[in-house]
Amino acid sequence: MTIPFEQSRALGRLAGIRHGFFGRRGGGSTGDFASLNASDTVGDRPACVERNREQMLLTLGLSPEELARVKQVHSARVVVLTDPAAIGELPEADAIVTDIRGAALGIMTADCTPILLADAEAGVIGAAHAGWRGAVTGIAEATVNAMVSLGADPERIVAAIGPTISESNYEVGPEWAAELLKHHRDAANRISMPEGGREHFDLPGFVFDHLIGAGVGVVDDLRLCTYAEPKKYFSHRWATHKGIPTGRQLSIIGLGGL
Repeated sequence: MTIPFEQSRALGRLAGIRHGFFGRRGGGSTGDFASLNASDTVGDRPACVERNREQMLLTLGLSPEELARVKQVHSARVVVLTDPAAIGELPEADAIVTDIRGAALGIMTADCTPILLADAEAGVIGAAHAGWRGAVTGIAEATVNAMVSLGADPERIVAAIGPTISESNYEVGPEWAAELLKHHRDAANRISMPEGGREHFDLPGFVFDHLIGAGVGVVDDLRLCTYAEPKKYFSHRWATHKGIPTGRQLSIIGLGGL
């Protein structure tokens, strides 16, 4: 079975780094979770989820047994993974970094921004989940700092922003926008208001700015909107508007491979 996925050209040029932003197509789940759901906490059959994850890893030439993830809680916490024995653990955090050869890192999203990062020269990779809470409290900066603790150089880091909700589909309203600007005065360029509408937030643009601000050398935004393409991607907001449950897609980066 061929499983479609997107890649960053910038990350794709790095030797020894494998990555992919998977959507909802190509798996074995059915119904509202059709078909490549990666989450076992949304009501999907566990056997389908396990098989879906396995197929995604194998598609990239990575070992399913070496996938490290975190229990995502919309925070700015980062796990630094240095012990191979801890790969199967699921600590509460929203990003994970490692220098373990052969390890793969995975982040689940369904509108929030997935970020995959690598310093190929240092042999350090990272994966981060940036919902608005994590984004505004510093998940991008914290992930870069954690990679630096393993020997990465921010100027050598290549970061890619995968499928996420776009500004045109992310209405937040005046109170939310005012609160953001109270703490991030430089984020005014990431708030817009359509004629006759309410304030919208450019989440991937905000994440882009903060990766650049953290010193990242290359940031590649794939500019893919989850809400705009519900047949290709799981979108929590789209599903909520339709009154139905939805799955989660998985973004993966690996250091080396099978």
